[in-house]
Amino acid sequence: MDKYNGYNIIEYNKFHKKLIGLMFKNKTDYGILINNCRSIHTFFMKFNIDVIFLDKNNNIIKKYKKVKKNKILICPKAKKVIEIPSSN
Repeated sequence: MDKYNGYNIIEYNKFHKKLIGLMFKNKTDYGILINNCRSIHTFFMKFNIDVIFLDKNNNIIKKYKKVKKNKILICPKAKKVIEIPSSN
């Protein structure tokens, strides 16, 4: 997956990258794809994000818009998740 909603998507596969995600960043112009992922949190986030949970075939299972900091999202059927900065 190269782009989603106009954002370049970077695939995070290493444990450390997956653990940190977009935390602590002031803003970003890219999104991330995390494989083997069924849940995320937004602790330590500095901006709202859109979250898209995908199945193994990249079909969208669930979307969340403008997720604020300090939230936990879980989608048991998901295999992947995309995080992108929320549009204003």
